[in-house]
Amino acid sequence: MMRKPVVAGQFYPQTEASLKKMLAGLVVTGSEKQEVKGVILPHAGYVYSGPVAGATISKVEIKKTAIILGADHTGAGSPFSIATKGSWLTPLGEVKIDCEIAESILKASELLKDDSRGHAGEHSIEVELPFLQYVRGDIKIVPIIISRGDIKKYQQLAIDIVEGFKKVGRSAIFIASTDFTHYESRESAEAKDRLAIEAILALDEERLFRVVEENKISMCGSAPTCVLLSACKKLGAKQAGLVKYQTSGDITGDYSSVVGYAGMVLW
Repeated sequence: MMRKPVVAGQFYPQTEASLKKMLAGLVVTGSEKQEVKGVILPHAGYVYSGPVAGATISKVEIKKTAIILGADHTGAGSPFSIATKGSWLTPLGEVKIDCEIAESILKASELLKDDSRGHAGEHSIEVELPFLQYVRGDIKIVPIIISRGDIKKYQQLAIDIVEGFKKVGRSAIFIASTDFTHYESRESAEAKDRLAIEAILALDEERLFRVVEENKISMCGSAPTCVLLSACKKLGAKQAGLVKYQTSGDITGDYSSVVGYAGMVLW
């Protein structure tokens, strides 16, 4: 089954030529690449979050397979859903699912369900694909949607994902798709986002879960980010770094109600 784009023409340009032109202005080609275990990328409209995503993608070595942990904005399908077959279409062409890794991860997990409903209308994974295609044309993906739950489930899911991934014996890059604080003043958003970013820099998913809950941080992808932190530590990550942070206000000039975006790497 081919999953067709649902936000082309809204979050990013609808034609191949216009999309490539926009990406050329966001991604720095030829720069030195860092070998990383995981990446955190935003998933808003490119005009707002594209500079953060582009700066981050430009700095990392993209493997042939990307295991993408997406946020759940729709509530459709199973709470933890993976797609194991088929491909995804963007204006830059077709992206195939890495069936071998996807099926191995599914087999290792009682939490994950092979359920396309959670992916059909969800944009958090789709928005990352053109960036990945632009820097690596032969990219394959393992798309996983992670809904809100408790920290123990996130940690168990990380164990399952890593176990299934390791059984295949190939390399991959792990990506968590998230925006940070939504629709608060820049001052408020930056203060709250700093708490979340500090928890990520400490590679502490329990701390991240706690500060998001206690401070009511509207970080839509806190769930996939918690899973990413836990999984990458199991894969040997010892450090994390912030590549770029900004808010939508830096683009619009309206700082009364902004959304925060952060690009981060784990190695």
